[in-house]
Amino acid sequence: MDSVIFALVLVPALKELLPLSGFAAMPGVIGVGGEWTLAGTYVAEAWPEDRRRAGAGYLQTGYYAGFFLASALNYTIGTHYGWRVMFLCGLLPVVVALYTLFNVREPRKWKRTHGDAPDSAPSKRPLRDIFSKPYRQWTIVNSVLVSVAILGLWGGSIYLPTAVIQLAKRQGIDAITAIKLASATTAIYLIGTIIGCLILPFLTDRYGRRPTLAAYYVAAALFLIAGFSWAFYLHAGLVPFMVLSFFIGLGGGNAAMYALWLPKQYRTSIRATAFAFSTSVGRFFAAGVSLCLGVTVSHFGTLGIPIALTASIFVVGIITLRWAIETRGAPLPDY
Repeated sequence: MDSVIFALVLVPALKELLPLSGFAAMPGVIGVGGEWTLAGTYVAEAWPEDRRRAGAGYLQTGYYAGFFLASALNYTIGTHYGWRVMFLCGLLPVVVALYTLFNVREPRKWKRTHGDAPDSAPSKRPLRDIFSKPYRQWTIVNSVLVSVAILGLWGGSIYLPTAVIQLAKRQGIDAITAIKLASATTAIYLIGTIIGCLILPFLTDRYGRRPTLAAYYVAAALFLIAGFSWAFYLHAGLVPFMVLSFFIGLGGGNAAMYALWLPKQYRTSIRATAFAFSTSVGRFFAAGVSLCLGVTVSHFGTLGIPIALTASIFVVGIITLRWAIETRGAPLPDY
C-alpha cells in the first residue's frame, strides 16, 4: 500500500516536469486538477484513520515537489540546453503513471457502495446529490474556499519568476543569471509551500480546520502584499523579494487543507464528485481573472500593484469560513 501511495504522490510531482518551456505558463491545470480529485479521495478512503491526516499533507507536496524539480532542472539544464531538452525530461512521468495504473486497487470503502455486493446503492445522480440537504451549504462553501485559494495565489506564483527577472535587470544583472535567480526564487517559494503543506495537518488537529485555514489565508495575503507592493518597488529589492517568496509559499500551503477536510464532509457514494466540483469551480474563475490580470499589468506597465491587489480575495475566504463545517475528530463517513 505504501508504494502505491508513494506513486500517487509522485505522479503529480513528475507531471510538473512537462510544462517546462517557461515558468510564466500555467502548469498542467487539467491533468493535475483531475489527479488531485482522484488521489485526494483515494488517500481519504484507503489510508487508516490514524495516518490519513499526514497523508493529506504528503499528497499535496507532490505537485510542489515536481515544480521544485522543474526549477532545479531549469536552473541547470534549461539555461544551457533550452526548452526542448527540458521537455524530454517529461518522459519520466509516463513510466510512473503506468506503474500506478497497474498497482492501484479500489479501496474497501468504495467497494462497499459500488462493488459486487454493495451495502448501499451508489448515487445515480451524484452532482444533484451534492446540492441536496445537508450537503448544499458545504458544497457552496467549499467551492468558495478553494476558489479563494486559487485566485489569491495563482497571480503571485505565475508572475513570481517575471518579477525576479525584472528586479535582477534593474540591478544590472545579466539575462542568464536573472533566469537562474528566477529558478532559485521559485524553488524557495516551493520549499515554503511544501513546509506549509506538511505542518498544516498537525495545526488542524490542534486548533481546528477553520482557525488554521484563516491563519494561512492571512499569511498568504500579508506576504503577497509585502512582496509585490513593497519589495518589488525597492531599487535593491531582489533579496527581500526572494526572502518574502518563502513566506508567500508558506501561506500557499493551505492547498493541503482541502484533501484533508473535504472528504470528511461527504458520504462515500458522492465523495469524489463533491471533491471534483469544489476544487474545479475556482479554475474557471481563475482563468478569467488571469486574463484580466495580464491586461491590467499590460495597461499600467507594472505587475507589482496588480498582483498585490489579488490578496484582497482572501478577505472573502475568511468571511466564508463562518459557514464552514468543523470536522476535527470526526470519522470519515463510511456509507
